[in-house]
Amino acid sequence: MPLVVPVKFPFAARELWFDPQGLDIVEGDYAVCSTERGTELGLVTEDPYEVEEADLAAPLKPVLRIATDADLDRADELADRGDAAMTEFRRLVKQNGLDMKPVGVEFLFGGEKAVFYFAAEDRVDFRQLVKDLASSLHVRVDMRQIGVRDETRLAGGYAQCGQELCCTRFGGQFEPVSIRMAKEQDLPLNSSKISGVCGRLMCCLRYEFEAYKDFKSRAPKKKTLIDTPLGKAKIQEYDTPREQLVLRLESGKVFRVSLSDMTCSDACKKRAEEQHCACRPDCVTRDVLEKIESADISLALLELDRQNGVDVGGGLSQADRIVTSGPTRTKRRGQDGSGETGTPGRKRTRGKAGQAAGAEERTAGESGERRRRRKRSAAPEADRATETAPESRSEGGKGTTARRRRRHLSAEERDEAFRNAAARDAAPAPADAATPQRSRRRRHTAASGAVAGEGRSRSVKPSMPSVADQVADGEVKVTRRRPGDGGGTRPQAPRDDAGAPDEAAPKRRRRRRSRKPRSEGGDASATTSPSAE
Repeated sequence: MPLVVPVKFPFAARELWFDPQGLDIVEGDYAVCSTERGTELGLVTEDPYEVEEADLAAPLKPVLRIATDADLDRADELADRGDAAMTEFRRLVKQNGLDMKPVGVEFLFGGEKAVFYFAAEDRVDFRQLVKDLASSLHVRVDMRQIGVRDETRLAGGYAQCGQELCCTRFGGQFEPVSIRMAKEQDLPLNSSKISGVCGRLMCCLRYEFEAYKDFKSRAPKKKTLIDTPLGKAKIQEYDTPREQLVLRLESGKVFRVSLSDMTCSDACKKRAEEQHCACRPDCVTRDVLEKIESADISLALLELDRQNGVDVGGGLSQADRIVTSGPTRTKRRGQDGSGETGTPGRKRTRGKAGQAAGAEERTAGESGERRRRRKRSAAPEADRATETAPESRSEGGKGTTARRRRRHLSAEERDEAFRNAAARDAAPAPADAATPQRSRRRRHTAASGAVAGEGRSRSVKPSMPSVADQVADGEVKVTRRRPGDGGGTRPQAPRDDAGAPDEAAPKRRRRRRSRKPRSEGGDASATTSPSAE
Protein backbone atom coordinates (compact mmCIF):
# COMPACT_ATOMS: atom_id res chain seq x y z
CA MET A 1 0.00 0.00 0.00
CA PRO A 2 1.32 3.49 -0.82
CA LEU A 3 2.54 5.77 1.96
CA VAL A 4 1.09 9.31 1.95
CA VAL A 5 1.48 12.49 3.99
CA PRO A 6 -1.35 15.11 4.12
CA VAL A 7 -0.33 18.75 3.53
CA LYS A 8 -2.56 21.85 3.97
CA PHE A 9 -1.97 24.99 1.88
CA PRO A 10 -3.23 28.48 2.88
CA PHE A 11 -5.62 29.05 -0.05
CA ALA A 12 -6.61 25.39 -0.59
CA ALA A 13 -10.05 24.12 0.47
CA ARG A 14 -8.82 20.73 1.75
CA GLU A 15 -5.70 18.71 2.45
CA LEU A 16 -3.72 17.10 -0.39
CA TRP A 17 -1.78 13.82 -0.30
CA PHE A 18 1.90 13.71 -1.30
CA ASP A 19 4.58 11.06 -1.50
CA PRO A 20 7.02 11.58 1.43
CA GLN A 21 9.89 10.15 -0.63
CA GLY A 22 11.42 8.53 2.47
CA LEU A 23 11.87 11.84 4.30
CA ASP A 24 11.73 11.91 8.09
CA ILE A 25 8.70 14.19 8.12
CA VAL A 26 6.21 14.40 11.01
CA GLU A 27 3.10 16.36 11.95
CA GLY A 28 3.71 20.09 12.35
CA ASP A 29 6.56 20.38 9.84
CA TYR A 30 6.49 22.67 6.83
CA ALA A 31 7.16 20.96 3.48
CA VAL A 32 8.02 22.27 0.03
CA CYS A 33 5.89 20.29 -2.45
CA SER A 34 5.49 20.14 -6.21
CA THR A 35 1.85 20.75 -7.28
CA GLU A 36 -0.01 21.27 -10.55
CA ARG A 37 0.37 25.05 -10.21
CA GLY A 38 4.10 24.93 -9.36
CA THR A 39 6.19 24.84 -6.18
CA GLU A 40 4.29 25.60 -2.94
CA LEU A 41 4.92 25.62 0.80
CA GLY A 42 2.40 23.89 3.10
CA LEU A 43 1.86 22.56 6.63
CA VAL A 44 1.94 18.82 7.38
CA THR A 45 -1.21 17.98 9.40
CA GLU A 46 -0.53 14.27 10.19
CA ASP A 47 2.28 11.76 10.26
CA PRO A 48 2.71 9.60 7.11
CA TYR A 49 0.31 6.65 6.89
CA GLU A 50 -0.69 4.00 4.38
CA VAL A 51 -3.84 4.10 2.23
CA GLU A 52 -5.51 1.75 -0.23
CA GLU A 53 -4.56 1.92 -3.88
CA ALA A 54 -8.22 2.40 -4.83
CA ASP A 55 -8.39 5.59 -2.74
CA LEU A 56 -5.89 7.37 -4.99
CA ALA A 57 -7.55 9.35 -7.77
CA ALA A 58 -4.24 10.33 -9.46
CA PRO A 59 -0.53 9.62 -9.10
CA LEU A 60 1.03 11.18 -6.01
CA LYS A 61 3.17 14.31 -6.31
CA PRO A 62 6.47 14.23 -4.37
CA VAL A 63 7.56 16.23 -1.32
CA LEU A 64 10.69 18.06 -2.41
CA ARG A 65 12.15 18.80 1.02
CA ILE A 66 11.37 19.81 4.56
CA ALA A 67 11.28 23.60 4.78
CA THR A 68 14.33 25.29 6.25
CA ASP A 69 14.65 28.67 7.96
CA ALA A 70 15.50 30.29 4.63
CA ASP A 71 12.35 28.83 3.09
CA LEU A 72 10.22 30.19 5.93
CA ASP A 73 11.77 33.66 5.54
CA ARG A 74 11.02 33.60 1.82
CA ALA A 75 7.40 32.61 2.58
CA ASP A 76 7.07 35.65 4.87
CA GLU A 77 8.39 37.94 2.13
CA LEU A 78 5.89 36.53 -0.38
CA ALA A 79 3.06 37.10 2.10
CA ASP A 80 4.08 40.76 2.47
CA ARG A 81 4.16 41.13 -1.32
CA GLY A 82 0.64 39.68 -1.46
CA ASP A 83 -0.63 42.31 1.01
CA ALA A 84 0.96 45.10 -1.02
CA ALA A 85 -0.47 43.76 -4.28
CA MET A 86 -3.94 43.65 -2.69
CA THR A 87 -4.02 47.44 -2.53
CA GLU A 88 -3.09 47.74 -6.21
CA PHE A 89 -5.69 45.09 -7.05
CA ARG A 90 -8.49 47.11 -5.43
CA ARG A 91 -7.38 50.33 -7.13
CA LEU A 92 -7.38 48.82 -10.62
CA VAL A 93 -10.77 47.13 -10.08
CA LYS A 94 -12.27 50.49 -9.15
CA GLN A 95 -10.51 52.21 -12.05
CA ASN A 96 -11.90 49.74 -14.60
CA GLY A 97 -15.39 49.84 -13.03
CA LEU A 98 -15.72 46.07 -12.66
CA ASP A 99 -18.46 44.46 -10.57
CA MET A 100 -16.20 42.23 -8.44
CA LYS A 101 -14.92 42.05 -4.88
CA PRO A 102 -11.16 41.45 -4.38
CA VAL A 103 -10.53 38.73 -1.76
CA GLY A 104 -6.80 37.92 -1.71
CA VAL A 105 -3.52 37.66 -3.60
CA GLU A 106 -1.21 34.61 -3.40
CA PHE A 107 2.39 34.54 -4.73
CA LEU A 108 3.52 30.97 -5.33
CA PHE A 109 6.66 29.83 -3.50
CA GLY A 110 8.51 29.05 -6.74
CA GLY A 111 7.76 32.50 -8.21
CA GLU A 112 5.96 31.07 -11.24
CA LYS A 113 2.91 33.33 -10.98
CA ALA A 114 0.55 35.29 -8.70
CA VAL A 115 -3.04 34.15 -8.17
CA PHE A 116 -5.72 36.85 -7.68
CA TYR A 117 -8.94 35.71 -5.97
CA PHE A 118 -12.19 37.67 -6.36
CA ALA A 119 -15.90 37.13 -5.68
CA ALA A 120 -18.66 38.08 -8.12
CA GLU A 121 -22.28 37.16 -8.75
CA ASP A 122 -21.94 36.87 -12.55
CA ARG A 123 -19.18 36.40 -15.11
CA VAL A 124 -16.80 39.36 -15.36
CA ASP A 125 -14.70 40.47 -18.35
CA PHE A 126 -11.34 41.05 -16.65
CA ARG A 127 -9.04 40.98 -19.72
CA GLN A 128 -8.06 44.64 -19.38
CA LEU A 129 -7.57 44.15 -15.62
CA VAL A 130 -5.10 41.32 -16.25
CA LYS A 131 -3.03 43.53 -18.56
CA ASP A 132 -2.96 46.35 -16.02
CA LEU A 133 -1.91 43.99 -13.17
CA ALA A 134 0.84 42.36 -15.21
CA SER A 135 2.29 45.71 -16.29
CA SER A 136 2.09 47.10 -12.73
CA LEU A 137 3.42 44.10 -10.75
CA HIS A 138 5.66 42.55 -13.46
CA VAL A 139 4.43 39.03 -12.74
CA ARG A 140 2.35 36.41 -14.46
CA VAL A 141 -1.30 36.89 -13.41
CA ASP A 142 -3.86 34.13 -12.77
CA MET A 143 -7.47 35.18 -11.93
CA ARG A 144 -9.70 32.85 -9.86
CA GLN A 145 -13.40 33.49 -9.14
CA ILE A 146 -14.69 32.00 -5.86
CA GLY A 147 -18.08 31.89 -4.10
CA VAL A 148 -19.27 33.53 -0.90
CA ARG A 149 -18.52 30.41 1.17
CA ASP A 150 -14.90 30.33 -0.03
CA GLU A 151 -14.63 34.05 0.59
CA THR A 152 -15.73 33.61 4.20
CA ARG A 153 -13.37 30.66 4.66
CA LEU A 154 -10.39 32.71 3.47
CA ALA A 155 -11.34 35.79 5.56
CA GLY A 156 -12.09 33.75 8.72
CA GLY A 157 -14.06 34.90 11.74
CA TYR A 158 -16.40 33.71 14.49
CA ALA A 159 -19.95 32.40 14.22
CA GLN A 160 -23.03 33.11 16.37
CA CYS A 161 -22.12 30.26 18.72
CA GLY A 162 -18.85 32.00 19.66
CA GLN A 163 -16.64 29.39 17.97
CA GLU A 164 -14.43 29.78 14.93
CA LEU A 165 -16.19 29.37 11.59
CA CYS A 166 -16.64 25.72 10.61
CA CYS A 167 -15.39 26.33 7.07
CA THR A 168 -12.15 27.79 8.41
CA ARG A 169 -11.76 25.38 11.32
CA PHE A 170 -12.49 22.07 9.59
CA GLY A 171 -12.09 22.91 5.90
CA GLY A 172 -13.09 20.23 3.41
CA GLN A 173 -15.36 20.35 0.42
CA PHE A 174 -18.59 22.28 0.78
CA GLU A 175 -21.67 20.05 0.70
CA PRO A 176 -25.20 21.29 -0.03
CA VAL A 177 -27.35 22.39 2.92
CA SER A 178 -31.14 22.50 2.52
CA ILE A 179 -33.98 24.00 4.54
CA ARG A 180 -35.27 20.49 5.21
CA MET A 181 -32.33 19.96 7.55
CA ALA A 182 -33.45 22.91 9.66
CA LYS A 183 -37.03 21.58 9.78
CA GLU A 184 -35.82 18.14 10.86
CA GLN A 185 -33.96 19.72 13.81
CA ASP A 186 -37.04 21.76 14.90
CA LEU A 187 -35.25 25.07 14.33
CA PRO A 188 -37.12 28.32 13.66
CA LEU A 189 -37.35 28.99 9.94
CA ASN A 190 -35.90 32.47 10.36
CA SER A 191 -33.15 33.35 7.90
CA SER A 192 -31.33 35.53 10.43
CA LYS A 193 -31.05 32.64 12.90
CA ILE A 194 -30.09 29.77 10.61
CA SER A 195 -27.81 31.70 8.23
CA GLY A 196 -24.07 32.05 8.71
CA VAL A 197 -21.67 34.95 8.19
CA CYS A 198 -21.62 34.26 4.46
CA GLY A 199 -25.41 34.72 4.22
CA ARG A 200 -26.07 31.07 3.32
CA LEU A 201 -27.43 28.28 5.54
CA MET A 202 -24.96 27.34 8.27
CA CYS A 203 -22.68 24.37 7.59
CA CYS A 204 -23.34 22.91 11.06
CA LEU A 205 -26.94 22.12 10.05
CA ARG A 206 -25.57 19.24 8.02
CA TYR A 207 -23.32 17.95 10.78
CA GLU A 208 -26.22 17.12 13.18
CA PHE A 209 -28.86 16.28 10.59
CA GLU A 210 -28.12 12.55 10.59
CA ALA A 211 -28.27 12.35 14.41
CA TYR A 212 -31.69 14.04 14.53
CA LYS A 213 -32.98 11.89 11.71
CA ASP A 214 -31.89 8.68 13.45
CA PHE A 215 -33.37 9.67 16.82
CA LYS A 216 -36.75 10.61 15.35
CA SER A 217 -36.91 7.30 13.49
CA ARG A 218 -36.62 5.40 16.80
CA ALA A 219 -38.61 7.66 19.16
CA PRO A 220 -42.43 7.93 19.32
CA LYS A 221 -43.90 10.98 17.64
CA LYS A 222 -44.80 14.14 19.50
CA LYS A 223 -48.23 14.46 21.17
CA THR A 224 -48.32 10.66 21.52
CA LEU A 225 -49.86 9.27 24.74
CA ILE A 226 -47.51 7.09 26.80
CA ASP A 227 -48.72 4.62 29.45
CA THR A 228 -47.24 5.15 32.93
CA PRO A 229 -48.19 3.90 36.43
CA LEU A 230 -49.43 7.44 37.19
CA GLY A 231 -51.71 7.58 34.15
CA LYS A 232 -51.40 8.79 30.59
CA ALA A 233 -48.52 11.12 29.68
CA LYS A 234 -48.11 13.17 26.51
CA ILE A 235 -44.79 13.78 24.76
CA GLN A 236 -44.08 17.51 24.77
CA GLU A 237 -40.64 17.80 23.19
CA TYR A 238 -37.41 15.99 22.30
CA ASP A 239 -33.92 16.37 23.75
CA THR A 240 -32.00 14.84 20.85
CA PRO A 241 -28.39 15.37 22.07
CA ARG A 242 -29.23 13.45 25.29
CA GLU A 243 -31.76 11.14 23.59
CA GLN A 244 -34.45 12.01 26.14
CA LEU A 245 -38.16 12.78 25.94
CA VAL A 246 -40.08 15.36 27.98
CA LEU A 247 -43.42 13.92 29.19
CA ARG A 248 -46.35 15.68 30.86
CA LEU A 249 -48.87 13.83 33.07
CA GLU A 250 -52.58 14.63 33.26
CA SER A 251 -51.97 16.18 36.71
CA GLY A 252 -49.53 18.69 35.17
CA LYS A 253 -46.26 17.16 36.38
CA VAL A 254 -43.41 17.21 33.84
CA PHE A 255 -40.47 14.80 33.85
CA ARG A 256 -37.75 13.52 31.52
CA VAL A 257 -37.11 9.92 30.55
CA SER A 258 -34.45 8.35 28.32
CA LEU A 259 -35.55 6.62 25.15
CA SER A 260 -33.52 3.53 26.07
CA ASP A 261 -35.50 3.13 29.34
CA MET A 262 -38.88 3.01 27.61
CA THR A 263 -40.47 -0.32 26.59
CA CYS A 264 -42.99 -1.54 24.05
CA SER A 265 -46.35 -2.98 25.05
CA ASP A 266 -47.73 -6.25 23.58
CA ALA A 267 -50.26 -4.32 21.49
CA CYS A 268 -47.47 -2.16 20.06
CA LYS A 269 -45.39 -5.21 19.14
CA LYS A 270 -48.38 -6.88 17.48
CA ARG A 271 -49.20 -3.76 15.47
CA ALA A 272 -45.55 -3.44 14.34
CA GLU A 273 -45.56 -7.04 13.11
CA GLU A 274 -48.75 -6.50 11.15
CA GLN A 275 -47.46 -3.30 9.50
CA HIS A 276 -43.92 -4.67 9.04
CA CYS A 277 -42.28 -1.66 10.67
CA ALA A 278 -40.06 -0.94 13.65
CA CYS A 279 -41.68 -0.96 17.09
CA ARG A 280 -41.57 2.39 18.85
CA PRO A 281 -41.76 2.29 22.69
CA ASP A 282 -45.01 3.46 24.29
CA CYS A 283 -44.67 2.50 27.99
CA VAL A 284 -42.76 3.73 31.04
CA THR A 285 -42.46 1.25 33.92
CA ARG A 286 -42.43 2.01 37.62
CA ASP A 287 -38.72 1.21 37.92
CA VAL A 288 -37.93 4.04 35.52
CA LEU A 289 -40.07 6.52 37.49
CA GLU A 290 -38.38 5.53 40.75
CA LYS A 291 -34.98 6.36 39.27
CA ILE A 292 -36.11 9.92 38.42
CA GLU A 293 -34.88 12.41 41.03
CA SER A 294 -38.12 14.33 41.45
CA ALA A 295 -39.99 14.97 44.71
CA ASP A 296 -43.34 15.31 42.89
CA ILE A 297 -42.99 11.92 41.21
CA SER A 298 -41.94 10.26 44.49
CA LEU A 299 -44.94 11.67 46.37
CA ALA A 300 -47.26 10.68 43.53
CA LEU A 301 -45.99 7.09 43.71
CA LEU A 302 -46.51 7.02 47.51
CA GLU A 303 -50.06 8.30 47.09
CA LEU A 304 -50.67 5.63 44.46
CA ASP A 305 -49.46 2.92 46.85
CA ARG A 306 -51.69 4.25 49.62
CA GLN A 307 -54.74 4.17 47.36
CA ASN A 308 -53.91 0.58 46.39
CA GLY A 309 -53.66 -0.43 50.05
CA VAL A 310 -49.89 -0.92 50.08
CA ASP A 311 -48.09 -0.21 53.36
CA VAL A 312 -45.85 2.82 52.81
CA GLY A 313 -44.11 2.75 56.20
CA GLY A 314 -45.00 5.79 58.28
CA GLY A 315 -47.56 6.70 55.66
CA LEU A 316 -48.85 10.10 54.59
CA SER A 317 -50.84 12.24 56.99
CA GLN A 318 -54.20 13.65 55.99
CA ALA A 319 -52.66 17.13 55.70
CA ASP A 320 -49.84 15.98 53.34
CA ARG A 321 -51.95 14.02 50.88
CA ILE A 322 -51.78 15.15 47.28
CA VAL A 323 -54.93 16.63 45.76
CA THR A 324 -54.79 15.90 42.02
CA SER A 325 -57.94 17.80 41.07
CA GLY A 326 -60.43 20.25 42.52
CA PRO A 327 -59.89 23.46 44.52
CA THR A 328 -57.11 23.74 47.06
CA ARG A 329 -58.23 23.31 50.65
CA THR A 330 -57.55 26.28 52.91
CA LYS A 331 -57.92 24.42 56.22
CA ARG A 332 -56.13 21.29 57.30
CA ARG A 333 -57.44 18.66 59.59
CA GLY A 334 -55.70 17.72 62.82
CA GLN A 335 -52.89 15.21 62.88
CA ASP A 336 -54.93 12.96 65.22
CA GLY A 337 -57.58 12.40 62.51
CA SER A 338 -60.34 14.33 64.31
CA GLY A 339 -62.84 16.27 62.28
CA GLU A 340 -62.15 19.56 64.10
CA THR A 341 -60.26 22.34 62.40
CA GLY A 342 -57.56 24.47 63.97
CA THR A 343 -54.15 23.64 65.37
CA PRO A 344 -52.99 20.11 64.40
CA GLY A 345 -53.11 17.60 67.24
CA ARG A 346 -55.49 19.72 69.37
CA LYS A 347 -59.23 19.27 69.79
CA ARG A 348 -61.60 22.20 70.14
CA THR A 349 -62.87 22.76 73.67
CA ARG A 350 -66.63 22.73 74.03
CA GLY A 351 -69.01 24.03 76.74
CA LYS A 352 -69.38 27.31 78.62
CA ALA A 353 -65.99 27.03 80.29
CA GLY A 354 -64.34 26.60 76.93
CA GLN A 355 -66.23 29.59 75.52
CA ALA A 356 -65.16 31.76 78.44
CA ALA A 357 -61.54 30.66 78.04
CA GLY A 358 -61.67 31.42 74.33
CA ALA A 359 -63.12 34.87 75.04
CA GLU A 360 -60.30 35.63 77.48
CA GLU A 361 -57.70 34.54 74.94
CA ARG A 362 -59.24 36.73 72.27
CA THR A 363 -59.34 39.68 74.68
CA ALA A 364 -55.67 39.22 75.62
CA GLY A 365 -54.68 39.11 71.95
CA GLU A 366 -56.35 42.37 70.89
CA SER A 367 -54.09 45.08 69.54
CA GLY A 368 -53.50 48.44 71.21
CA GLU A 369 -55.39 50.28 68.51
CA ARG A 370 -58.61 48.34 69.14
CA ARG A 371 -58.28 48.98 72.88
CA ARG A 372 -57.93 52.72 72.37
CA ARG A 373 -60.89 52.73 70.01
CA ARG A 374 -62.99 50.82 72.56
CA LYS A 375 -61.88 53.23 75.29
CA ARG A 376 -63.00 56.30 73.33
CA SER A 377 -66.40 54.78 72.59
CA ALA A 378 -67.04 53.77 76.22
CA ALA A 379 -69.32 55.66 78.62
CA PRO A 380 -68.00 58.45 80.94
CA GLU A 381 -65.89 57.22 83.81
CA ALA A 382 -68.31 58.36 86.50
CA ASP A 383 -71.27 56.55 84.98
CA ARG A 384 -69.17 53.44 84.36
CA ALA A 385 -68.08 53.43 87.99
CA THR A 386 -71.71 53.74 89.13
CA GLU A 387 -73.07 51.07 86.81
CA THR A 388 -70.26 48.49 87.09
CA ALA A 389 -69.30 48.92 90.76
CA PRO A 390 -70.65 45.46 91.82
CA GLU A 391 -68.74 43.83 88.94
CA SER A 392 -65.37 45.56 89.52
CA ARG A 393 -64.26 43.12 92.16
CA SER A 394 -62.08 40.31 90.95
CA GLU A 395 -59.92 37.71 92.52
CA GLY A 396 -57.08 39.23 94.54
CA GLY A 397 -58.89 42.57 94.98
CA LYS A 398 -57.06 44.36 92.20
CA GLY A 399 -60.20 46.08 90.97
CA THR A 400 -60.09 44.84 87.39
CA THR A 401 -63.43 44.51 85.59
CA ALA A 402 -64.28 40.97 84.45
CA ARG A 403 -65.64 40.77 80.93
CA ARG A 404 -68.79 38.69 80.52
CA ARG A 405 -70.35 37.39 77.37
CA ARG A 406 -73.36 39.32 76.04
CA ARG A 407 -76.68 37.50 76.25
CA HIS A 408 -78.86 37.84 73.16
CA LEU A 409 -82.45 38.81 73.89
CA SER A 410 -85.45 37.19 72.37
CA ALA A 411 -87.83 39.11 70.15
CA GLU A 412 -90.37 39.66 72.95
CA GLU A 413 -87.76 40.92 75.42
CA ARG A 414 -86.27 43.29 72.86
CA ASP A 415 -89.70 44.80 72.00
CA GLU A 416 -90.50 45.22 75.70
CA ALA A 417 -87.19 47.01 76.31
CA PHE A 418 -87.82 49.39 73.43
CA ARG A 419 -91.32 50.23 74.72
CA ASN A 420 -89.97 50.97 78.20
CA ALA A 421 -87.26 53.24 76.78
CA ALA A 422 -89.85 55.12 74.67
CA ALA A 423 -92.05 55.62 77.74
CA ARG A 424 -89.15 57.06 79.74
CA ASP A 425 -88.28 59.48 76.91
CA ALA A 426 -91.89 60.70 76.80
CA ALA A 427 -91.87 61.44 80.58
CA PRO A 428 -91.51 65.18 81.64
CA ALA A 429 -87.99 66.55 82.07
CA PRO A 430 -86.56 66.61 85.63
CA ALA A 431 -86.52 69.76 87.70
CA ASP A 432 -82.76 70.05 87.57
CA ALA A 433 -82.32 71.68 84.17
CA ALA A 434 -78.69 72.56 84.73
CA THR A 435 -77.45 69.17 83.63
CA PRO A 436 -79.82 67.95 80.88
CA GLN A 437 -77.05 66.22 78.98
CA ARG A 438 -75.94 64.14 81.99
CA SER A 439 -79.52 63.12 82.83
CA ARG A 440 -80.18 62.09 79.25
CA ARG A 441 -76.96 60.02 79.17
CA ARG A 442 -77.94 58.29 82.42
CA ARG A 443 -81.36 57.45 81.06
CA HIS A 444 -79.81 55.95 77.93
CA THR A 445 -77.32 54.01 80.07
CA ALA A 446 -80.11 52.62 82.20
CA ALA A 447 -82.13 51.68 79.13
CA SER A 448 -79.14 49.91 77.60
CA GLY A 449 -78.57 48.04 80.86
CA ALA A 450 -82.15 46.88 80.79
CA VAL A 451 -81.78 45.71 77.25
CA ALA A 452 -78.58 43.76 78.04
CA GLY A 453 -80.38 42.08 80.93
CA GLU A 454 -77.28 41.97 83.10
CA GLY A 455 -76.90 45.59 84.27
CA ARG A 456 -73.89 46.21 82.03
CA SER A 457 -73.29 49.86 81.04
CA ARG A 458 -73.29 50.85 77.41
CA SER A 459 -72.33 54.19 75.89
CA VAL A 460 -74.88 55.90 73.67
CA LYS A 461 -73.97 58.86 71.50
CA PRO A 462 -76.01 61.96 72.36
CA SER A 463 -78.41 63.14 69.72
CA MET A 464 -76.89 65.97 67.67
CA PRO A 465 -78.03 67.65 64.47
CA SER A 466 -76.21 66.56 61.36
CA VAL A 467 -73.67 68.74 59.58
CA ALA A 468 -76.12 69.36 56.73
CA ASP A 469 -78.72 70.70 59.22
CA GLN A 470 -76.15 72.94 60.90
CA VAL A 471 -75.08 74.37 57.55
CA ALA A 472 -78.74 74.94 56.56
CA ASP A 473 -79.46 76.74 59.88
CA GLY A 474 -76.41 78.96 59.45
CA GLU A 475 -74.69 77.71 62.59
CA VAL A 476 -71.71 76.43 60.62
CA LYS A 477 -70.07 78.37 57.81
CA VAL A 478 -68.31 76.32 55.14
CA THR A 479 -65.17 77.86 53.64
CA ARG A 480 -62.95 76.35 50.98
CA ARG A 481 -59.55 75.32 52.23
CA ARG A 482 -56.54 76.26 50.16
CA PRO A 483 -52.95 75.11 50.38
CA GLY A 484 -51.11 77.03 53.09
CA ASP A 485 -54.14 78.80 54.63
CA GLY A 486 -53.77 77.02 57.98
CA GLY A 487 -56.80 74.78 57.74
CA GLY A 488 -59.30 77.31 56.39
CA THR A 489 -58.58 80.07 58.93
CA ARG A 490 -57.03 82.48 56.46
CA PRO A 491 -57.16 86.06 57.73
CA GLN A 492 -59.28 88.49 55.78
CA ALA A 493 -57.68 91.36 53.91
CA PRO A 494 -58.19 94.82 55.46
CA ARG A 495 -61.11 96.79 54.08
CA ASP A 496 -62.18 100.44 54.21
CA ASP A 497 -65.41 101.91 55.57
CA ALA A 498 -67.28 101.20 52.34
CA GLY A 499 -66.39 97.51 52.46
CA ALA A 500 -63.93 97.60 49.53
CA PRO A 501 -60.41 96.18 49.85
CA ASP A 502 -57.94 98.73 51.18
CA GLU A 503 -55.18 99.01 48.56
CA ALA A 504 -53.05 101.30 50.74
CA ALA A 505 -52.71 98.68 53.45
CA PRO A 506 -49.58 96.52 53.17
CA LYS A 507 -50.24 93.10 51.73
CA ARG A 508 -49.49 90.11 53.90
CA ARG A 509 -47.48 87.37 52.30
CA ARG A 510 -48.84 83.89 52.62
CA ARG A 511 -46.60 81.64 54.61
CA ARG A 512 -45.48 78.60 52.69
CA ARG A 513 -44.77 75.28 54.24
CA SER A 514 -41.14 74.16 54.24
CA ARG A 515 -40.23 71.41 51.80
CA LYS A 516 -37.48 70.02 54.02
CA PRO A 517 -38.21 66.60 55.52
CA ARG A 518 -39.01 66.80 59.18
CA SER A 519 -37.08 64.79 61.70
CA GLU A 520 -38.70 61.90 63.52
CA GLY A 521 -38.74 63.69 66.84
CA GLY A 522 -40.00 66.99 65.43
CA ASP A 523 -42.98 65.66 63.51
CA ALA A 524 -46.00 67.71 64.40
CA SER A 525 -48.37 64.92 63.51
CA ALA A 526 -46.88 62.73 66.24
CA THR A 527 -47.84 65.23 68.98
CA THR A 528 -51.48 65.30 70.02
CA SER A 529 -53.22 67.78 72.28
CA PRO A 530 -54.94 66.62 75.49
CA SER A 531 -58.29 67.54 74.00
CA ALA A 532 -57.81 65.00 71.20
CA GLU A 533 -57.75 62.19 73.69
